[in-house]
Amino acid sequence: MTNQNFKMIEPVEFLDVVDEYDAVIGTAPKEDIYKKSLRHRIVHVLIFNTEGKMLLQLRNSNLRFCPDHWSTAVGGHVQSGESYEQAALREYQEELGTTSGLEILAKDDYGAPNSPNKFFTTFTTTHEGPFIIDPEAVARVEFFTIPEINALIDGGEKFHPELLYILKKYYAS
Repeated sequence: MTNQNFKMIEPVEFLDVVDEYDAVIGTAPKEDIYKKSLRHRIVHVLIFNTEGKMLLQLRNSNLRFCPDHWSTAVGGHVQSGESYEQAALREYQEELGTTSGLEILAKDDYGAPNSPNKFFTTFTTTHEGPFIIDPEAVARVEFFTIPEINALIDGGEKFHPELLYILKKYYAS
């Protein structure tokens, strides 16, 4: 006999709380990070193919934050005790089922309305695929040229705010 009321309990994800210099000053559950608007760490991985096209992921519609938005190919929280690179490789494996060598593009101190400030490190890499997407998080992935991405933005497609920040700061023409 099965219990229809059984609910899986998700493990609590702990993140490092950092100061304005990115020094760790504490640890808190991810839920508290957002409730208390605590500065923390994020990673993004920009994946390009050999033609120079950027891979974007369309976030799944079931996600709480930015569902159905185009985002960087890989992105996520740096868990407590992880380095930026360790987090980027973990997220890469989780979201796309593979990894490749990473190079740091930049580290930014990022703030947005209604969101805690965060440091995020953006990595770049070249990879042609194949990619095995995590269907819980990713609806699909697709390569685009920067002009194609700009046309999507101009056409009203929804984009993750951190991707828009990266595009404007590092890829504006």
